[in-house]
Amino acid sequence: MTETRAWEDGRRLRVRRVLWWVLGANVLVVVAKLVVGLRSGSIAILGDAGHSSVDALNNVVALIVIRLAAAPPDAEHPYGHSKFETLGALAIVSFLSITCFELLTGAIGRLLAGGEPPRLEPLTFVVLGGTMVVNVAVATLESRSARRLRSEMLAADARHTLADVMVTASVLGGLGLVWLGWTAADAWLAIVVAAVIAHSGWQILRRAVPVLVDRRAFDSETIRGIVSGTPGVVHATEIRSRGRPGEAFAELTIHVDPSTDVREAHRIADAVERRLAGEGGFSGVVVHVEPEAG
Repeated sequence: MTETRAWEDGRRLRVRRVLWWVLGANVLVVVAKLVVGLRSGSIAILGDAGHSSVDALNNVVALIVIRLAAAPPDAEHPYGHSKFETLGALAIVSFLSITCFELLTGAIGRLLAGGEPPRLEPLTFVVLGGTMVVNVAVATLESRSARRLRSEMLAADARHTLADVMVTASVLGGLGLVWLGWTAADAWLAIVVAAVIAHSGWQILRRAVPVLVDRRAFDSETIRGIVSGTPGVVHATEIRSRGRPGEAFAELTIHVDPSTDVREAHRIADAVERRLAGEGGFSGVVVHVEPEAG
């Protein structure tokens, strides 16, 4: 378990490093979009900037959450603090919801009341294209790091960043329509942006909620297959698991030969724990030993 703990500490340190780099890139993207959004008066660009600012805020929240999640188990949290990372993913969803609401309100208001069309210039398209390139690079870095480091937070933020790329691409297309004379395209585009943001939030929610409600981490048969190969184990019952790979917990009962003495039973239980930690990636395993009924 000490090796597992050391790996987990190293994992979180690497996750924090990735987040610091991503935060710097997101701040640059937000500033660029705000400048062209205010300069042009485009509600869609300002909405896109709001979406990107949520990315930067998410990174700040993630850095705080990762530090909290790195704390070792204590009397108040005997299973550790890893769920703080999942709560951080839910915080991302709440920020997305606020952004979505503001976009819809502004877009509908402009459609109903009218208003001046955005003032577009070639620099607007160049800057937005540049931010897309940056976001593609950021999303690629986060996706690869999320798989390598088994980080739900990085995976959630990568999906959000990819949604930001889609949003910016849509904004560029819509601004092209505005350039051609359809002035209402800016407001309609803001509604499309809101829909993309809502979908992104839903995808994050689908991944975070199962962890919070302790959905099983592995199928019972998968765990039974790992355990059954341990010498001395007749069979396993009452198998339960929760969490996610790398941070999962399991509890089960193994049945051994009735003639097995206490010392040997403990040795078998320890072997089961090591197999589940090594092959299943469990960070905590509780094994109950029962004699096999004759």
